Amino acid sequence: MADEPHTEGEPERIPFWQRVTDNPFLLLFIGVVMPAVFYILWGVMEIANLPIAE
Repeated sequence: MADEPHTEGEPERIPFWQRVTDNPFLLLFIGVVMPAVFYILWGVMEIANLPIAE
């Protein structure tokens, strides 16, 4: 049943997002990579929208 208490034989399963937020190096990596990717994409879109110089 879903309401059974945790038994001693089974290790407790840690949720995915708790494992992500408990890892400071992963948070640092995400905090550096995500803005870098967004700024690179933003720059590429800006360059693609420049008119062609004649």
